[in-house]
Amino acid sequence: MIYKKIILKTKGDFMKVEILIKQVRLEKNMSLVELSRLTGIDRGHLSRIEREEKEPKISTLIQIAMALKVDIKELYKIIP
Repeated sequence: MIYKKIILKTKGDFMKVEILIKQVRLEKNMSLVELSRLTGIDRGHLSRIEREEKEPKISTLIQIAMALKVDIKELYKIIP
């Protein structure tokens, strides 16, 4: 097998990532209540993720991406 080496810039022990869920959700004219209904994720939990008070699991990001009909890469941005 051939593996592609990926180098990520990190700050300390953590990679800095900006969550863009709210921006994408608003571009799709979707309310937090509707996103909650489509994903089955509590509205409060989604709100905390959008405000970056809670870090989402990858499975949560996948659920949100599917509900918003976007590629998962559109939901976050790595900060250099």
